[in-house]
Amino acid sequence: VQLQASGGGLVQAGDSLKLSCAASGFANNRYTLAWFRQAPGKEREFVSVNFRGSASTVYADSVKGRFVVSRDMTKNMVYLQMNSLKPEDSAVYYCAASSTIILSSLRTSSLYAYWGQGTQVTVSS
Repeated sequence: VQLQASGGGLVQAGDSLKLSCAASGFANNRYTLAWFRQAPGKEREFVSVNFRGSASTVYADSVKGRFVVSRDMTKNMVYLQMNSLKPEDSAVYYCAASSTIILSSLRTSSLYAYWGQGTQVTVSS
């Protein structure tokens, strides 16, 4: 299983950015794909998740209403559309995958077995 995140960059507050994560090496519809982020000096935190390509998506309260997660099952891609970005959204964003995670544990980073390399998002004020 391999995950490759891309799309990060330097933007201003209020701007939008779309992250992409290319997944390979597994049957797409059996895996849950999630986004996490980690700012300097802080723990990795949950951002959003799509459960096994279904309509089930979950968002952290801090991004709800601003971020949208989507998947293209034909291309094995997961996206994170980030709107109305704030300086506190600055972090390295990671995509993660799991074939075994259950709905009640989607926000738990330690339960994701596979991780991409991360892409830096910096939002200036």
